[in-house]
Order: sequence, then C-alpha cells, then structure tokens
Amino acid sequence: MSDRKLPRLLQTPAVLLLLIWMLIPLGMTLYFSFIRYVLNSLRRPEWTTPSLSNWRGFGNYQFVLNNKDFLFAIQNSLLIVCSILFLTVILGVLIAVLINKAFPGRGIVRVLLISPFFVMPAVNAVLWINMILDPVLGLQGLAVNGINGMIASLQNAPVVGWFFSLWPQLEPISFRATQTSAYAVIIMVTWQWTPFAVLIFMTSLQSEDQQQKEAAVLDGAGLWSQFRFLTLPHLSRPIAIVVMIQAIFHLSLYAEIEIVSRGNGNKNLPYLIGEFANNNIGAASATGIFAVILANIVAIFLLRMIGKTLME
Repeated sequence: MSDRKLPRLLQTPAVLLLLIWMLIPLGMTLYFSFIRYVLNSLRRPEWTTPSLSNWRGFGNYQFVLNNKDFLFAIQNSLLIVCSILFLTVILGVLIAVLINKAFPGRGIVRVLLISPFFVMPAVNAVLWINMILDPVLGLQGLAVNGINGMIASLQNAPVVGWFFSLWPQLEPISFRATQTSAYAVIIMVTWQWTPFAVLIFMTSLQSEDQQQKEAAVLDGAGLWSQFRFLTLPHLSRPIAIVVMIQAIFHLSLYAEIEIVSRGNGNKNLPYLIGEFANNNIGAASATGIFAVILANIVAIFLLRMIGKTLME
C-alpha cells in the first residue's frame, strides 16, 4: 500500500461519520422545507405527518419571505453579531495590552477577567436584565435615582444652583422595550465574550518579540507607534480567529433574546425558527435553510476579509 493511500484509508471512518453527522440533519431540513408539515392541524389532519403527499414546493419559502418579521430578523441578526464582534475585539485588545504588563495582583485580575466567559447564557441574561439593567430595582435604576437626587440637592446650592436647575431629570432606560432590547443583548453578550477575546490576545502577546520593541524604543518610537506598528500586526491572526469563532456562535443566539424580550420587537433568525417550530415545521425548516445561507454568506465575507491574515 502506498504512503498516500494509508493515511486516507485511516481518515475515511472519521470523514464518513462527519458527513453523516452533517448531511442527514441538512437533508431532513431540506425535505421538511418542501412539504406541508404542521404539528397541530384540525382542518387538515394529513398535514401532521411528514409525507411526500404533502409536497408544497417552494410554498414554505414564499410564506417565510412574506412574513413580516423575516427581514427584520435578518437585519437584527447582523446588527447583534457585528456589534458584538466590534466591541469584543476592541475591548479585548485594550484589556489584553493593559494586563500584559506586570503589576501586583495580576494573576487575580486575569482570573476575574476570564470568569464571565464560564457563566451560562441564560444565567448571564437573567443577571443583566434583572439586577443591572432593570429601570427600577437594577443598578441602572438606582444609579439614575442617585444622580437625580444629587442634582436636586445641588439646585439649591449658592452660586452654582442656577446651573444645575437647567439640568433635565434623567429617566432610566427600559431595556425590555422594543427599541432597546437588542442593545441589552449586545451589552450582556459582549460582557460574556470579551474574556474569550482577552484570553486569546493575552496568550498571543506572550510570544511578541520584545527585541523589536526595545529597538523601537531606542529609535524613539512612542507607545502609540509601538502599538500600531508592532502589537496590532502581531495580533492580526488571533483577531481573525476570534472573529470567526464568535461569528459562528453569535449567529445562533437564542436564550438572551427569549429572556430579555420574549421576541417582542427583537428577533433573529434562530428565534424566528423557534416560533415557527412550535407548530409549522415546514416554515421552520425553510427559515433554517435561509439561516444556513446567511451563515455561509457571512463566512465567505469573513474569509475574504481575513483569509489573507490566516494564510500568512
């Protein structure tokens, strides 16, 4: 047996298992997306079984495209994913650079920074929406009330009282509302996933060439120049990896949206699939195919944008 055939033969079981693992669910989803499959239909009981006699063609896709929440779900998915990626990369780089230098208690700080990543998504959402972002009992409400009380007390102060009398009374933000619930999801997921980016960037910074930095200092380069021309290029590949991994996970967010708003004006494609799956499996499957297409479009875009970085 040739040297090339043996490795391929040994890889065959794993490749076949992976293909079965991927193709069977995808094939079933495609099949369900082309038939009428409704779990509870008193008017048409035959639709409650996934049979070829219920063939609908592209009817489920047309139904999903005509749904009032479909385009909004796509826009909201992209808004949430892109915002989280932008914030986690920026915050991750800044925090990793800050804690890369030696200081007392650095080990404890690193552990505390990484710990949010190990919080379950549902627990994370409950914690943020009830204990931090709640406009009455949360830290946000307490902080707003405290600021309003301080301003009210300063309005009667001599000399500067007139200035504070011009200040309007602050109102806490209800993050369960339609317009702001997506921002609550972005905040809480960013808090949870920034430690992941920090961990990757911090590990990469350990291998940064210190001789180059010392030479740059001798040549008169400032901190910004060192960061821009040495640190950022060194972090280019870790940034690409963080973006790719997080994009995969954030396209499937569900628990945070369910807990924050129950889908009231804040839906993404996975949440829309969940709504259809309560009864209309055909429409849920068609939406799932659209989600796969969107994920591949995002993946192709990211690969074109950062592929050169990964290949260097």
